[in-house]
Amino acid sequence: MGVEPFLRAFLNGELDAASFRHADHVRAGFEILRHHEFPDAAAAFARSLKQIAMRAGAPGKYHETLTLAFLSLIAERQALGGYADFEAFAAASPDLMDASVLKRWYAPERLMSDIARKTFVLPDAGR
Repeated sequence: MGVEPFLRAFLNGELDAASFRHADHVRAGFEILRHHEFPDAAAAFARSLKQIAMRAGAPGKYHETLTLAFLSLIAERQALGGYADFEAFAAASPDLMDASVLKRWYAPERLMSDIARKTFVLPDAGR
């Protein structure tokens, strides 16, 4: 799926949750950030993920800290690299293609806590 149809489907919450993999999350974040400043991108990214989870009948799958932490990493890498497209970004950021990358900053019990699901929590001190 091309960039514009993919981004439009994502923003409308129309993507199928069953086939929406981690790399698709990263791609959606990358594309949103190409079109919006971070605060607007964060709101749109979160809203769309919540819609996709709701449509799949699993609203509890949405996780605020995972969403904003990954989007922050994507934004930082974009700002440093100035990538022309997602393929170049993904090739330069293979660690972001691994859903467990946040373990570098978060202890599993903090990241999977109820509070981290509901609101953004900062990474663990000293990690």
